[in-house]
Amino acid sequence: MPAIPVPRFDQFYRHDELTRLLQDYADAAPELVSLSSLGKSWEGRDIWLLTITHQATGADTDKPAFWVDGNIHAAELTACTACLYWLHALVTGHAAADPQVVELLNTRVVYMVPRLNPDGAERALADKPRHIRSSTRPYPFDEEPVDGLDVEDIDGDGRMLSMRIPDPHGTYKKHATEPRLMVPREPGEFGGEYYRVLPEGSLRNFDGLKITANPDREGLDLNRNFPGNWRQDFEQSGAGPYPTSEPEVRAMVDFITRHPNIGAAVSFHTHSGVILRPMGTQSDDDMTPEDLWTYKRFSESGARLTGYPAISIWHDFKYHPKQHVTGTQDWIYEHLGALFWTVEIWAPNKEAGITDYKWIDWYRDHPPEDDVKLLKWSDTQCQGQAHVDWYPYRHAQLGMVELGGWDKMNFWRNPPPHLREREAARFPAWLMQIGLSLPRLEVLRAEVRALGPDTWRVRFAVANSGYLPAYVSKRALERKIARGTVFRIHLPPGVSLVSGLERVIGAHLEGHGPKTTLHAFLPHRDITADRAVVEWVVRGVRGTALALSATADRAGTVRTEVTLD
Repeated sequence: MPAIPVPRFDQFYRHDELTRLLQDYADAAPELVSLSSLGKSWEGRDIWLLTITHQATGADTDKPAFWVDGNIHAAELTACTACLYWLHALVTGHAAADPQVVELLNTRVVYMVPRLNPDGAERALADKPRHIRSSTRPYPFDEEPVDGLDVEDIDGDGRMLSMRIPDPHGTYKKHATEPRLMVPREPGEFGGEYYRVLPEGSLRNFDGLKITANPDREGLDLNRNFPGNWRQDFEQSGAGPYPTSEPEVRAMVDFITRHPNIGAAVSFHTHSGVILRPMGTQSDDDMTPEDLWTYKRFSESGARLTGYPAISIWHDFKYHPKQHVTGTQDWIYEHLGALFWTVEIWAPNKEAGITDYKWIDWYRDHPPEDDVKLLKWSDTQCQGQAHVDWYPYRHAQLGMVELGGWDKMNFWRNPPPHLREREAARFPAWLMQIGLSLPRLEVLRAEVRALGPDTWRVRFAVANSGYLPAYVSKRALERKIARGTVFRIHLPPGVSLVSGLERVIGAHLEGHGPKTTLHAFLPHRDITADRAVVEWVVRGVRGTALALSATADRAGTVRTEVTLD
């Protein structure tokens, strides 16, 4: 059998390289990893899906499942790295008989899509890269701009930086003690040396005065194309013409709806160095309290294990205080009632020692001292590459300009190569905890008692051994997504039912997660709410074998057999 591959976590893989790497994992550990295509991207690339479970302990569809994806946004390449890191940890951990990994893969399944948007990633990794938001499909119109600034790498160095031009009406000036930095002019300031700073790019039909940056021709945002709370483009940029209009999103939505065993999900993005929890469309006050308590418990654990703060999307991570955006979390939790988190990997601010800031607000306004700290970080930790010193360049339309500034793709949107593995290594412990907390159905008892020479009482009892309830969230019950435990008796020829039904829908099973502490004056009343039992009376010949099964969608399926004896 081939050896387990050892990925390079300091590099980003292009599609063909990523394909070979995933195939190598499937070849090296065929009992744990199977590789299939979730579907085709807009440009026809396979969207690779890994099904990770110990196949000898049962089919993946019979086990509670955890969905993990990455790289839905084109240039957020470290999201794919985080998935690959956990894949490697699972395969090597199982080979080393790590008890947590063995338990997870024996009893649960991980569905992993390291790169949900292969076309966008290829565009970001091209020899002459472009940093579009998401899909490469032209939207909303399939036509080239006729004027304006096309943001692109004009000098062919593989980076998209900034251009600065002296201009008395410019917004920026050189920092007083660190002239490499451009900082905003103060209110009312005049009489100094000022600059206009614009993205690196070329101009179409420049009239010598007006410059408007062209939006990307590829205007889609796949994370706005999900059906949960979908809104048109005028309310939510990049949403597409209708929910799941895009093949990448449609493939994911179709797979998850066909796999009701998925009880939790994590989507990796970049950047900000935070764990984001629902809701995205309402405040905590409007959230189902039991779900909020569950989210806070797992989020606080995530913060402790990863070092990233865990925050509410609605309260703490709005791009504009009067607006909200929807995405994967609104479909998976608010629509389907499965638990969901977005992880925004990497915070360059923190690397530079900037700790007192709020994630989105900082990009709108921050003190120049923060830029000085970041420049020092670039010089000492990134060989001066995070901030590129300004250098002259003869622009085809603007004449002499200077190129330079922050390399946002390689040091902001993603960590520099030497820090990528460190960031990816933050997450496996938390992901393991979520996976091992999923509900899991187990057989408690299956017994037969004779009531007469050919009449028998069959009793079948199951329990949820997981931390979470079998329905996972109250949201799932409110949305009527989850149903109670479904018991079935499979009658062979010659056996008939005297009482009971061949299919019985029983109770929703709770998990072993505490509802209150031991200090509560009113303890939880249903002490065995994690258990359910059903009885049948059948008529048949002694020695006949009967098959029994029970399914709780998010807790899996169990099967057993009894003999009329």
